[in-house]
Amino acid sequence: MYELIILSLLMQFPGHGYLIAKIIDDMIGPYARASHGRIYPLLADLEKKGMVRSELRPAASRTGERQVRWYTITDEGRKRFHRLMMDTASNPGEYQKIFSQKVPGFPFLKPAERLYLIDHYINFSQAHILHLSHEREDFKRDIETYVEFRPTDPDATLSIMQHMIDQWNLELTWSQQLRAKEVAQQEGLPHLIDSTYLE
Repeated sequence: MYELIILSLLMQFPGHGYLIAKIIDDMIGPYARASHGRIYPLLADLEKKGMVRSELRPAASRTGERQVRWYTITDEGRKRFHRLMMDTASNPGEYQKIFSQKVPGFPFLKPAERLYLIDHYINFSQAHILHLSHEREDFKRDIETYVEFRPTDPDATLSIMQHMIDQWNLELTWSQQLRAKEVAQQEGLPHLIDSTYLE
């Protein structure tokens, strides 16, 4: 995920390591933190693989003595960014987090590619809702059938399962709104985008 975020940021503008780490922290915070011990080795690895290049520039300080390393994405980095964006099969357990980091990179994709990713995420969300709803119904049936295995507080478990269903329903609604906005943009309907989908 960090590789995708870094490349997505560098698609937009060059940046130095501290700035990149700060933006990542702002995106994934408040309790998760992208340590410099993780970001700088990743930047170095991306540079070694030819996906970014770096140059030393004077720091914005009064003395002008200190220099910082600025990173710029390369053509290879753009190709890697595109592959990461279009990948829907890797890390399915983390895909909810990954998709939320893909959305800021949508402007760098073709319209059909954006719709493909949004439709995939709509299906992904619906699959979770369907699975959890069936599991909740199965759990309710089982605790009524097998009294000897009844949990101490089945309502707590049912409440947690419903909470998870509700969360995925929010994801589904959000992704459907993303799709409606994308379709409206592609069809040139700015009034629909402004008044309906961005509230």
